[in-house]
Amino acid sequence: MDNKILSFLQTSKKKTVSLGELERLVEGQTSYEAFAIAVNNLVEKGILVPVKKHGDNHKTIPLANTYRIIQSKIFADHLQEIERLHFLLDPQIKLEAYYSLTASEWNRDLPYLLQINNYLQQHGWPNSEATAPERSYALVGDEKWIDEKGGKKLLERVGIWSVMQIVSRPDPLMLAINQPVWNEAGSLHLVVENKTTFHALLEHMRDTSFLTLIYGAGWKVTADIFMLDQQLGREQADARIFYFGDLDYEGISIWHAVNSRRPVVPAVWFYRALLAKPAAQGKTNQICNEEALSHFLTWFTPEEQKQIREILSHGGYSPQEVLNSAELGDIWRNSTWS
Repeated sequence: MDNKILSFLQTSKKKTVSLGELERLVEGQTSYEAFAIAVNNLVEKGILVPVKKHGDNHKTIPLANTYRIIQSKIFADHLQEIERLHFLLDPQIKLEAYYSLTASEWNRDLPYLLQINNYLQQHGWPNSEATAPERSYALVGDEKWIDEKGGKKLLERVGIWSVMQIVSRPDPLMLAINQPVWNEAGSLHLVVENKTTFHALLEHMRDTSFLTLIYGAGWKVTADIFMLDQQLGREQADARIFYFGDLDYEGISIWHAVNSRRPVVPAVWFYRALLAKPAAQGKTNQICNEEALSHFLTWFTPEEQKQIREILSHGGYSPQEVLNSAELGDIWRNSTWS
């Protein structure tokens, strides 16, 4: 409650505040006694000065009807507390950034700084890696604090993000397994960019020799592709992974990024089927990654390379959804993938 009132006073553009305004800042279940103690605490610090000519509320613990706000005292109190904490917190926790921030930002971060310091006193600095939710829960008892509630920014602000040994873990791959070909050598895998195409192809999976059909979810697959071996529970040294995305600059860049992490072949039979359809228009805002495009085009004939460049350079593109389920199934079943 004290911090809430203090934050309000700091941002107030008026020189005075009424008792009614202060009362509206506190929650309904707060007792009058607790509220009065908080207000009088600010009076003792010189932050609030009663305006005597406006009288008081005549209660057991009297409070003035109006207070003058002494802004200089708010900042002085805020800076003094930072100075005091310099000597109480672990020396690796750097507080210099707070001298140029507002008192409300300091008051918001202070409870977390104290919790982190308490953790360090009990356990010392981390000597092993942990995910953000794991480390977040250990430090402040909230597994979402680092990723979703500003925790990373605070750890960076006080200079201890790097020593917290926080590592990211990729999400699981979203994949379907073709059980009948499980024991076949030279496993084949198909990654598709979009959900609609994944579901359309899933109907035909049993008619192919592919072990998995993977939903890439756009850029997400660039991190998640590392999970393939682990999720299948076996090494995929002889695996051959194909990728089919939208025929546009972004789809090609996604393929290029995945390929930089693990060898992935463009599913040329699907892309050739897209080239046989009229191109759509409207992707003029996408940026061409020339390295990605040049690498992608090496999988196509010179005539196809020219056609692809012509389409893309004029803002055209071919989404996966141009091919219906029957067309996709026919291509998947009858093309040469070895």
